Amino acid sequence: MTTTLGERSPLKPWAGVPSELSDVFRPHLDALAEEMIEEILAGIPEYSRPQDEEYARLVRLAVEGALRQFVDLIMDPESSWEPVAAVYREIGWAEAREGRSLDILQTSLRLGARVAWRRLAAESERYNISRGTLASIAEAIFAFLDEIARAATEGYTKAREQEAGELEHRRRRLLDLLLAEPPAAPQAVADLARLAQWRVPREVAAVVLYERRQQPFSRPRLPPDVLADVNRREPCLVVPDPDGPGRGRVLEPLLRDWVAALGPTVRVEDAARSLRWAREALPLARRGILPADRLIRCADHMPALVMFKDEELVRTVAELRLAPLNGVRPRHRERLMRTLLACLQSGFNATEVAGRLHVHPQTVRYRLHQLEELFGEGLYDPEARLELEMVLAVHLTAPATSQSSD
Repeated sequence: MTTTLGERSPLKPWAGVPSELSDVFRPHLDALAEEMIEEILAGIPEYSRPQDEEYARLVRLAVEGALRQFVDLIMDPESSWEPVAAVYREIGWAEAREGRSLDILQTSLRLGARVAWRRLAAESERYNISRGTLASIAEAIFAFLDEIARAATEGYTKAREQEAGELEHRRRRLLDLLLAEPPAAPQAVADLARLAQWRVPREVAAVVLYERRQQPFSRPRLPPDVLADVNRREPCLVVPDPDGPGRGRVLEPLLRDWVAALGPTVRVEDAARSLRWAREALPLARRGILPADRLIRCADHMPALVMFKDEELVRTVAELRLAPLNGVRPRHRERLMRTLLACLQSGFNATEVAGRLHVHPQTVRYRLHQLEELFGEGLYDPEARLELEMVLAVHLTAPATSQSSD
């Protein structure tokens, strides 16, 4: 056998069919092909395309080629499979590109085989074909169908792999376009999003990643609507509708092998701005200032992000605003700082602060009285309160801060 289908040696039940039957069958092939094509087009609407001459040519080529190949195998079981295999690989490729499953092709093959078997049964008495020979022909038909279906599957698989590669490339290009500065034209984004099969959302957030070096690398298996490129110099994602129900809970376990910073939610055209904030967060996470054991949401750490853009300013403001606490014992100093931060965030509502710190309201009032003695009237100055809140938020997340209980 010169060329085998799929580089394998198929079973040869056609070797048991008398070779002289090839001369009996050959004159009827054209009429049989017409009958098979007619029934396939009638039975499978997806294949009926009177205006598509190229597709009609391919269907005819497939049917006629299969019939000739089958008869050739009866005459010579060692004849080459490659011509008909190439046709069915092309058909499988076309089916994948059309977005259909192989089930439709399998149905068309069964329809064609049924027409061929019906014609054969009708002519068997005329040509004195015995029941034993009919059984051998039936076995040969089934084996033949398996082989051409295998060729179609090869073409289908190749097309799907190629299509997946093209789609991934388009999605990487789309990610780059969304994160470009200045922003790309909305129509350019919309056009590429359509090719990348990505629905343009109202809002997005960028995620910047780096690997946890102590663990083996793994590519995150993300939801299909998340654009990702983990192979670029700066691995990142674009997450559509990041504030949607459960979105964070879905992403966090998928990114467990990465330290990940999620930028603030922005309009699609502002995705680069979300990326900039995520970039600011990662170095702070690597230094231990922001928590690196879970997804870092920049929106939850804005005071730290703003303040640490100028660390000298952080130190200067901290020295100025927290100076009244210098004389307090370190353990008690942190308790007072946590109480003061909670008071600033809760409008000095002792009951609410107690709930946040899991202490008795009277404890809060006692600490607040101490703070008033230390800070004086400046504790309630609006400008000073803003600076205090930012400095405390940064200071209490820094790794040097002890984690004593309240």
